[in-house]
Amino acid sequence: MNRDNDKGKLLISRSFFLGGIQLFLLFLLIFRLYYLQVYQADKYKTLADENRISTRLLVPPRGIIYDRHHQMLAGNQQNFQALMVAEQTTNVDDTLAAFQKIMPLTEEEEKRIRKDLKKNRSFVPIKIKDNLSWEEAAHILLNAPDLPGVIIDEGLSRYYPYGGMFSHVIGYVAAVSEEDVKDDPLLEVPGFKIGKSGIEKIYEKELRGKAGNQKLEVNAVGRIMKEIEREDGVSGKNIELSLDVRLQKKAYELLGEESGAIVMMNVSTGEILAFASAPAFNPNSFTNGLSTEEWNSLNHNEKKPLLNKAVAGLYSPGSTFKMVVALAALEAGVIDRKSRSFCAGKMVLGNHTFHCWKNIGHGYINVVQALQHSCDIFFYETAQKLGINRIAAMARRFGFGAKTGIGIENEKSGLIPDTEWKMERFGEPWQQGESIISGIGQGYILTTPLQLAVMVSRIANGGYEVNPTFRKVSDAGKQALKSMGLSSQNIEMVQQGMFDVVNTPGGTALMARFNFDGQRMAGKTGTTQVRRITMKERQSGVLKQSELPWKYRNHALFVGYAPQDNPKYAVAVLIEHGGSGSSASAPLGGKMLLEALKLDATDQPVD
Repeated sequence: MNRDNDKGKLLISRSFFLGGIQLFLLFLLIFRLYYLQVYQADKYKTLADENRISTRLLVPPRGIIYDRHHQMLAGNQQNFQALMVAEQTTNVDDTLAAFQKIMPLTEEEEKRIRKDLKKNRSFVPIKIKDNLSWEEAAHILLNAPDLPGVIIDEGLSRYYPYGGMFSHVIGYVAAVSEEDVKDDPLLEVPGFKIGKSGIEKIYEKELRGKAGNQKLEVNAVGRIMKEIEREDGVSGKNIELSLDVRLQKKAYELLGEESGAIVMMNVSTGEILAFASAPAFNPNSFTNGLSTEEWNSLNHNEKKPLLNKAVAGLYSPGSTFKMVVALAALEAGVIDRKSRSFCAGKMVLGNHTFHCWKNIGHGYINVVQALQHSCDIFFYETAQKLGINRIAAMARRFGFGAKTGIGIENEKSGLIPDTEWKMERFGEPWQQGESIISGIGQGYILTTPLQLAVMVSRIANGGYEVNPTFRKVSDAGKQALKSMGLSSQNIEMVQQGMFDVVNTPGGTALMARFNFDGQRMAGKTGTTQVRRITMKERQSGVLKQSELPWKYRNHALFVGYAPQDNPKYAVAVLIEHGGSGSSASAPLGGKMLLEALKLDATDQPVD
């Protein structure tokens, strides 16, 4: 009996103990539920919403680029693309085959589609083809019953209405690469495009705008259920440039099939009115995506359409450099208005003979006449007296040997040599013969067409440090230019020589002259050799330029300004392998300046 009582007591005590444990566990469970559902309710509500709500960036419209008269140079156009949702197709291969019958796909497009199908989930839309016209999109929609899973999406794509005419200055947009700095979440958006060259690249952040966002309700696997909220982005800033469509058209019309460049500037503000490099390329092709065949065609063209010759092409300036040498000599007192040299057609230094372009020579000649006739002997002798260091110092004052700071990528500094440069570069002292050929803008000297435009602008405006810009300058934004500190009498002598080049018999650009309501131009031709003429060839007869292969012909240059009495416009023209500055480049420069005077490009609005 006692034993039964003891067992009962033990059972009861154990029951109480187990019940206590259960009660304690129940209490812990209740406390945990309270902690999670009440104390941390806000935290888990947020986590649940983040699971349920997907926020996506909305790409804003890119800013529009205009010329000085509000003509659109780069804008946005309606763009349609065909997408495919794999899970909505009965069979992906069948859908693609049906699509091919309506609109062919390239081998590259097919590879991309297959790659995207493997990479993405079946409910994520895959791009089949983009940059479709409305007619093409409508044709696909019309055949929708035969294309299960194919949908048409509408958006905006970059569009360049003038094609290649502004390609080297406006540039183009293309997909973000791994090398691009990712300082904006927008750059992570699939398919987003940014400026890769030209103005598009210089003002990328301004043109890009600010992203909007879209909140979507999604299920557990990420499928979109519905849109909850939408906030549109801020459009990119519009940019107004100094360029003039009419002058740009004229430049490309004049260049035609040639390889070269034309740059026109306002001599008082530095505004670039025309900026042409030929041949050009179509930036719309880069927006849409170049095929391998198109890229090879551009990359292997001997006239280098991808090279921006206006800022990245390096050329000996030839006789267009003679104004710099003349001013260096006048400022240094090496020559004056009365100084004369005798040109017999050649001069000898040691065992080397230096020739003038005119075999019979020019006779006695002063600095103004030397510029007019482009006498090489006068400038050989002047350079020999000056020395390369004083020539180099004056050249740098005119902007040579340094980038202009215009902002276009791949701009070259050019090269202005001196004694120190040669010793550092070759470990050899400078020779007198090298000074002599530098006097006519050859030898080591290299410049860009933009630098030549800056030089002639500074001469035209009386010796003020005008700098080039692509931004339109308002009357209120005009700034006083800094004087270069040159003698006005010396500047006037050089200006007179340039006027006589075009308007006085014997001038090398006489055939390019014009008289528009009493307004004329001043200028200077230049012809630079790209091959050495041997003594044997001189004795047997120098080949005509037309008899040489294109790549061995001389480069043709011209710089000029107008009107002669109150300069407004300056122009630099380069024709690669054009043969002669007098016949190839000067007429183009004259026509550009005449067109500018007729249009009065900085004041007259476009009709």
